Amino acid sequence: MRKLTSVVASAVMAFAGMAGMASTPAQAATQAEYVALGDSYASGVGAGTYDAASGDCKRSPLNYPHQWAAANPEYKLTDVSCSGATIADVRNNQLSALSSSTNFVTLTVGGNDAQFSSVVQACLTQSESYCKTATDWMSYYAKNQLVDELTGLYKDIRARAPKALILVLGYPQTLSSSGACPVIDLSPAKRTAMNGLADALAEGTKAAATKGSVYFLDMRATFKDHGACGSDPWINDLTNAASVFHPNAAGYTKGYAAKLKATWS
Repeated sequence: MRKLTSVVASAVMAFAGMAGMASTPAQAATQAEYVALGDSYASGVGAGTYDAASGDCKRSPLNYPHQWAAANPEYKLTDVSCSGATIADVRNNQLSALSSSTNFVTLTVGGNDAQFSSVVQACLTQSESYCKTATDWMSYYAKNQLVDELTGLYKDIRARAPKALILVLGYPQTLSSSGACPVIDLSPAKRTAMNGLADALAEGTKAAATKGSVYFLDMRATFKDHGACGSDPWINDLTNAASVFHPNAAGYTKGYAAKLKATWS
């Protein structure tokens, strides 16, 4: 039987039947099914290497689904995460990978629905007041409408994979509070505004997870002191324009994969 930390300990009862089956000789030879859903933070954008077959989805062998599956070979991974995915994209293009035999599901999504890229561009190119207005607007969305949209998605996942443990991994704050950003520096006010949006996304996702009866892993503490432009960044800065403010290889390994392994191992 697998070990759960306290954040998802209450799932043990729901998994008791599955765990019992896994202990039988006939079932031991059969891999459990793990399906990874989500956007660029799930697919591994920023890790630096991608599976050519994944095309524009940019799935990396260093993303957290692949790292967890490599450490748990009794699970067979189906990774359908895709860069740029919204909630609608996950529902329309990824949920078909789920079935009644799916045992484990991970998901990161919602940032694109909150216009993450547009807000970043606004904060990089416009005034502090414009950046604050953009982040405040999307933060309101993240703590209100997004909650209902994510809750609906989580319920759809549960309907397709009724016996699966579903873990939702959130977004970290992207910026260090100190240290110069290369290419385009960001003022303390802009950093505060952008990290405020990250907080709103985390709180909105957490609220949706509670309503949707899935389990939320908050990544903010894990990435503390490892934001972009800091002394030990796990987030890409503007020198990597194709993956700006996405985790780098260390972020996926020391951040996301380590958190996932510590939670469900």
